[in-house]
Amino acid sequence: MFEEWNAVEWKPVSRGALVAWLVAYGLFLWYAARDTEGFLAIDHVNLVFHEAGHMFFTWFGHTIMMLGGTLGELLVPLGVGIYFALRGETAGVAFAAFWCSENLLYIATYMADARVMELPLVGVGDTVEHDWNFLFSHWGVLIHDREIAGVTRTLGWCGMVAAMAWLAWMHFRTGNRADA
Repeated sequence: MFEEWNAVEWKPVSRGALVAWLVAYGLFLWYAARDTEGFLAIDHVNLVFHEAGHMFFTWFGHTIMMLGGTLGELLVPLGVGIYFALRGETAGVAFAAFWCSENLLYIATYMADARVMELPLVGVGDTVEHDWNFLFSHWGVLIHDREIAGVTRTLGWCGMVAAMAWLAWMHFRTGNRADA
């Protein structure tokens, strides 16, 4: 696989595409920074992958099933990113990295709610359990829910900015071939 990765010829990103992507990402960052609810519009889509993750990981026991929602939210964009990376799709990889990082914002909101459990929960069946209350309690770190959430949120913001920086770097790295 690593040989394939090294052999990938990355597709150039034109100046116009770079500007369009960076403006779109910048507007999203502005929107996310102004959010006071902790649940962005795109999180409705991510919620589908979250719930599917629970169902998929049910086979591996209760703890992994509870973690499966978060894994679903992260593995789907990671898979999309790998797909694009193997094809040298620069903008696609940046998008998947940005998307994966954005997921960390809501995951952090959910983590920070672990002790107070005030968020409305979605699930299948009569008994809906708070993922992060269960997981943090199980791991003995429930008292640190807000600190862990803060680190997770910071990683999300840093990841989104890094995806933007990588896209710009790739634009210059490919020698602006797309603009020729």
